[in-house]
Amino acid sequence: MGKALLVVIAVVLVIYSIFDVLATPRHQVKYLPKWGWVVVVLLVPYVGALGWLLLGTARMRPGRGGTPRPRPSGPRGPDDDPDYLRDL
Repeated sequence: MGKALLVVIAVVLVIYSIFDVLATPRHQVKYLPKWGWVVVVLLVPYVGALGWLLLGTARMRPGRGGTPRPRPSGPRGPDDDPDYLRDL
């Protein structure tokens, strides 16, 4: 049972990592070209996939130079809507 679980985790990790490599824009990939990361992830499943997730991309983090998220305009709920409160 334990071996099967490790195999399932490895397969899911490899599939996720490959799709993530393919979906990541070229300018955010670090250390290797995209095709290199795909080869590493396929040949060394655990190490390659974890390497990609930890080292392979330059991810933008909010608050550290990333673009701020736009705030929603208008009220979020009925208690925040002045027109709704006025009609009560």
